[in-house]
Amino acid sequence: MLIRSARSSSGLGRRPLKAEIAGSPKGTPSKESLTQNSMTFTIMYYAYILKSFKDNTHYYGSTENLNERVSTHNAGKVRYTRGHIPYTLHFYETFKTRKEAIARERFYKSISGYKWLKSKGII
Repeated sequence: MLIRSARSSSGLGRRPLKAEIAGSPKGTPSKESLTQNSMTFTIMYYAYILKSFKDNTHYYGSTENLNERVSTHNAGKVRYTRGHIPYTLHFYETFKTRKEAIARERFYKSISGYKWLKSKGII
């Protein structure tokens, strides 16, 4: 761990600024790879499809915590899905990075993604 320091405003000493961990831009460990007691935990990201029991519509999204997100939708806390509850988790895919999960969500929402989902029998 690298600790940077700077002169205090009084000029009499040095005060620590912020602990920085190498490779992390904000001084915190990256969420993708957290290490605790020599064990590495990998956070997974999900692109998912919900299906409404009420009117059989689909909702496409991405999240870091799939169970919590489905619960949030079913609790009516998401404005877009509030009028279509209850939902069930219809399909999901797992990714290592948030960027990949968001890209897959965008793919689901595209015309080619819709055609792909139809051809695979997912929707």
